[in-house]
Amino acid sequence: MPKIGNIELPDFPLLLAPMEDVSDPPFRALCKEQGADVVYTEFISSEGLIRDAAKSVLKLDIYEKERPVGIQIFGAELDSMLQAVDIVEQSNPDIIDINFGCPVKKVVCKNAGAGILRDIPLMVKLTEEIVKRTKLPVTVKTRLGWDSNSIKIVEVAERLQDVGIKAISIHGRTRVQMYKGEADWRPIAEVKNNQRMQIPVFGNGDVDTPEAALKMRDEFGLDGAMIGRASIGYPWFFKEVKHFFETGKHLDPPTMPERVDAARRHLQMAIDWKGEKLGVFETRRHYTNYFKGIPHFKEYRTKMVTSDDAVDVFAAFDEVLEKFGDFQFA
Repeated sequence: MPKIGNIELPDFPLLLAPMEDVSDPPFRALCKEQGADVVYTEFISSEGLIRDAAKSVLKLDIYEKERPVGIQIFGAELDSMLQAVDIVEQSNPDIIDINFGCPVKKVVCKNAGAGILRDIPLMVKLTEEIVKRTKLPVTVKTRLGWDSNSIKIVEVAERLQDVGIKAISIHGRTRVQMYKGEADWRPIAEVKNNQRMQIPVFGNGDVDTPEAALKMRDEFGLDGAMIGRASIGYPWFFKEVKHFFETGKHLDPPTMPERVDAARRHLQMAIDWKGEKLGVFETRRHYTNYFKGIPHFKEYRTKMVTSDDAVDVFAAFDEVLEKFGDFQFA
């Protein structure tokens, strides 16, 4: 059974990936209910934390029902990252995760996220000092490399392990690829098969079906899967993967009443957490997947994603349930 520090996990755990404006407390709660074994916060800017920026500080909110939960930070300045660790510890997470994988330009241009893949010595030094700074287990999320000519992930993972990280999650693309093309899990398997590696190696990228998760486990031999885009608006994905592992069969998809109930609860939790304006706005990205596959649905989806008033969105949910309540999902 894999462990992150002293945190014991089930065989082949499923981890909710840290996703900006997605992996907030309401969504993490839904994913946890549906079988996610470890959840991570949205990534948090170290500079934002030490400046006490409201948006960054809000992301520190974690709740007992989420555990084990990791808080993910990013940055490239050592002093700022160490100060951020001190701040993060006050929220009492189970894990501190370092983001060395975000490919977004505004992060990369500051040498943070995947930008640091161009400076492996700095990546290792930052990690080493963060491990020294905290008693919490430190994990890393990264990519294969900056581009196809600089994939040294076996060496990089080994060096990060040597300075004390307790697990590594690797996205099977380079930074240059962004999210294009297919994720390549072979280099991740090479990391796992390195006889010097003793920590869990989790795979990320294109785990979008139960079959893909099974392949990652059985053919590539990884210790677990980190789930990102497949879970957006579909927290049931975790449960479906586990059911497939246990039975070899697909779980029936959630019914319309179950989907409406989840969307309703999601929106209400978001409003309770960050207020109506932000709650309504930031939940919109999930509705397409909550109600994917329903014919002639554009009118209702438009209401959900254009209204700024929670009452209107809840009313749209009621309309959907009334009109499509008996719809059978494939």
